[in-house]
Amino acid sequence: MGIQSIDVAYTAVATAENGRDGRVSTDDGKLDVVVNPPKEMGGSGAGTNPEQLFAAGYSACFQGALGVVARQEKADISGSTVTASVSIGKTEAGGFGLEVAISASIPNVDPATAQALVEKAHQVCPYSNATRGNIKVELSVS
Repeated sequence: MGIQSIDVAYTAVATAENGRDGRVSTDDGKLDVVVNPPKEMGGSGAGTNPEQLFAAGYSACFQGALGVVARQEKADISGSTVTASVSIGKTEAGGFGLEVAISASIPNVDPATAQALVEKAHQVCPYSNATRGNIKVELSVS
């Protein structure tokens, strides 16, 4: 289930040079970073890496979705944080795959409400919708 081009509100454009061991920049110049494989994968670890960029985007997007849900539910999520942990590893088929763990801290609501808000945010978040059925995504509340 994709979006139709008429529904597109914004398109981000980024260009990579030299893949995982080079540079990534956006067309507006607001993001321009060196990327290198992490030391754990045999790289220098000197720059950021695609998994960190994905984790940053997913956590920000999920926090936004949490805000949408909280407004609908009239829940106080002030002081909340969302952490995305993105793991990369070899798949059984011989390629590489990702797994994501989303952890939310929502201090101003009880644990059951926090869990319900996170589950609802997971249905709203565009990153969650893009990954659903493709990669393992675990949700937790701390």
